[in-house]
Amino acid sequence: MSFAKLALRWVDDRFPLSSFLKNHLTEYYAPKNFNFWYFFGSLAMLVLVIQIVTGIFLTMHYKPDASQAFASVEYIMRDVPLGWLIRYVHSTGASMFFVVIYLHMFRALMYGSYRKPRELLWLFGMLIYLCLMAEAFFGYLLPWGQMSYWGAQVIINLFAAIPFVGPDLAVWIRGDYVVSDATLNRFFAFHVIAIPLVILGLVTCHLVALHEVGSNNPDGIDIKKHKDKSGKPLDGIPFHPYYTFKDLVGVVVFLMVFTLIVFFAPEMGGYFLEYNNFVPADPLKTPDHIAPVWYFTPFYSILRAIPPLFGSQFPGVIAMGLAVVVLFFMPWLDRGAVSSIRYRGVIYKSWLASFVISFLILGYLGVKPTSVWGQFGNWLDGADRAVVVARVCTASYFLFFFLMPWYTKIDKTKPEPERVTS
Repeated sequence: MSFAKLALRWVDDRFPLSSFLKNHLTEYYAPKNFNFWYFFGSLAMLVLVIQIVTGIFLTMHYKPDASQAFASVEYIMRDVPLGWLIRYVHSTGASMFFVVIYLHMFRALMYGSYRKPRELLWLFGMLIYLCLMAEAFFGYLLPWGQMSYWGAQVIINLFAAIPFVGPDLAVWIRGDYVVSDATLNRFFAFHVIAIPLVILGLVTCHLVALHEVGSNNPDGIDIKKHKDKSGKPLDGIPFHPYYTFKDLVGVVVFLMVFTLIVFFAPEMGGYFLEYNNFVPADPLKTPDHIAPVWYFTPFYSILRAIPPLFGSQFPGVIAMGLAVVVLFFMPWLDRGAVSSIRYRGVIYKSWLASFVISFLILGYLGVKPTSVWGQFGNWLDGADRAVVVARVCTASYFLFFFLMPWYTKIDKTKPEPERVTS
């Protein structure tokens, strides 16, 4: 017996390495009809690794101190060997993470990946999404630039709109009465240690749940219904080597796009890195337009679309929070007879299209001042037009969920096939 086999046997006697590889790779059967949309799960894992690795190297030189934070970032960019590359990979990775996650979630909406028996899988995914939002929020302050400082100030002040406990909650989050060194230190601790640990735990639970119930497919049917004499799904193939090599194609294309952004347009016109963030934070000088990073802007637009009540922005804060929380209830809101959009009727397809369009418009409005719509006529002033459009899109966003039990039930669907189609 070779040394490699002896070593493997020695490890297997003490750790279930071979059985782990069999259960999750070589003998884990996935549907044979995966398409383009199934790249984004593995790409999310790739970006997570990129963010952790680059974050470790940035932490070696970053100073979580209000008087030194901005200078330490400049030191990384100018004096640390390849520091500029590590910083740009990390900042680009943050935005690309949300690009991948949003496309991954859209695929779930198309093919019904949240439906029975994958409800818990969807819930774990949504918890990961919430943690990513928290991770991005805490990391947003760390460069200690103008937009970092004032963006964090605005977002934290939203919590102050909560009746009774709001002001105390805002002070507790900041660790001070204003965004200061105490805020920077606690945000750094959450960004570097606490939230990444939670994300890694949730990703593990997500993968375990996925392999327990099996992957969904573009037809939305269960491949376990038809098995051969040995118990292997007739419509499935081993994840390794077939999908590990197929995913490499997606990885190569993704890394090509990723590196093009890093080397030629790391700021992406101010969407990935705002120009104001290259200016040190100044508590005495407010930027002309304060907005969160693009991946938060759909929810920021919902906040701005809701009118204040008795001078309080609390209704908008509730709507913004509800816009995220409602996603958790997708498995129980959908009453459709089929899962995949391939066999859904025109009603569901229309509602999904309106939801996506509304989400994109809200995202655009969130990064722009409300006066941006002034160029489209003079029947109302620019601010009014932006508010009208934002409110229509907000209503469309929420109606997609609130009316889902009704329109998915009456939607005329096609019969699902017994076996997966190519």
